[in-house]
Amino acid sequence: MEMVESKKAVARVPFKIVLASVVGLWATYLALMTLRAEMLGMDNAGLMFERRLITCSAGVIITLGLWVVLRPFDARPLWAKIAAALVFALPAALLSMQANRLVFADLQSQLNEKVLQELVETSGAADAAEVDEERLEGISQFMQRGNVQYIVEITFSRYFMMLAWCALYLALLSGERARVAERREQQFRNAAKAAELKSLRYQVNPHFLFNTLNSLSALVLTSKTQAAEKMIQMISTFYRRSLADDTTADVPLREEVAQQKLYLDIESVRFPMRLVAEYDIPEELESALIPGMILQPLVENSVKHAVAPSTGQVTITLSAREEYGRLVVTVSDNGTSAAQNEEVRPGFGIGLNNVRERLEARFGNEATVVSGHAPEGFTTHIRLPLKRIKEREKVAA
Repeated sequence: MEMVESKKAVARVPFKIVLASVVGLWATYLALMTLRAEMLGMDNAGLMFERRLITCSAGVIITLGLWVVLRPFDARPLWAKIAAALVFALPAALLSMQANRLVFADLQSQLNEKVLQELVETSGAADAAEVDEERLEGISQFMQRGNVQYIVEITFSRYFMMLAWCALYLALLSGERARVAERREQQFRNAAKAAELKSLRYQVNPHFLFNTLNSLSALVLTSKTQAAEKMIQMISTFYRRSLADDTTADVPLREEVAQQKLYLDIESVRFPMRLVAEYDIPEELESALIPGMILQPLVENSVKHAVAPSTGQVTITLSAREEYGRLVVTVSDNGTSAAQNEEVRPGFGIGLNNVRERLEARFGNEATVVSGHAPEGFTTHIRLPLKRIKEREKVAA
């Protein structure tokens, strides 16, 4: 026995969304830093903007690299994702800091020289050479502490930015997982609905087969071989057509009526003098869509409860009309029943419930079934949304 193992699909944030989040983060940082420089009136604003643009571009590349490292953790538990973000965001922050240092190296050097000159001037010396060794060493240590403080501040700020993006990525990932779960749930609902429609459709075929085999047996027992042979051919054609179609698909009304005509032809072999079939299907409604085999229980029960017990001729009529933008299909007969005061004929409830359940599963509250005694016999009306087959499918059919 072969075991087929299905792997659960892992939710992934699309790359274009990841790229948009990364670019958006660094674009916001660039805008804020530029606004800060303008408000503080810093020198070389244009040159500083160009350098910031370079560092932000490098930041985009580094953050995308962080995403590549975090992506294998998409299917892991939340704690594993958070731990990975805390760990891998640090080297990304260090790389970003180093890129920032390289881009601003010359400007930082100029700033250090300016600070050194100011310190020398405050000491009263003409230049750095006149400053005593002890004071010069103190100045050097002060500047080194400033550089270290600058590196630490940049590193922590970049680390915070990387963690902020990681939090955003985790939120996007959670949203994508929710969408995947919703799509999977919808697929399950669709599969359950399809299974229900198939189950209801298959309830019809065994019942019909049982009746036709009984009729065929009666023909054989009475030595009506030609009639039996004709009936076998029609049964074969009937099942070939009904089983070849998708059990959950809609079919054009003309095909459904043709299928029921074939069924009534089969039954007319059994009741040659009592069964008369009439069809009133307007040409403009032949392309209207209707669930396949939906009329079968209604037609079958008319044969069972009107034709079979009758001693005279019974007419079964299949008609259709458009009513306020809806399709109305009617199955009626002029037979009589021993229970005229009942809402439905004895034994008719199973077939009628089958039709109602199929229509409810397919159309919800948009379809209705009304059935009951008429002045001349019994009538069932099916009302459902009017949908037509596409023209190219109509031509192909």
